[in-house]
Amino acid sequence: MLGYLFMIFAVVSAILALVQRDLLKAVILTGVSGASVAFIFQILLAPDVALTQAIIVAAIEPAFIALTVKKTTREDV
Repeated sequence: MLGYLFMIFAVVSAILALVQRDLLKAVILTGVSGASVAFIFQILLAPDVALTQAIIVAAIEPAFIALTVKKTTREDV
């Protein structure tokens, strides 16, 4: 039952990340989606995959993308 909840949470946060206009909010929602998938792997008794998912997809990747978004500037045409 808990696995289904995390699956729904992962899909909803991924869809919300796609429709966001603010890039920083999209990055945060992508990290939430990755963390939800990490919890799903933990529930499925795959702790090595869950740890890799949590470290790379839920922590490092959003941090790098957020730094990239923060360093870029928008030019008004």
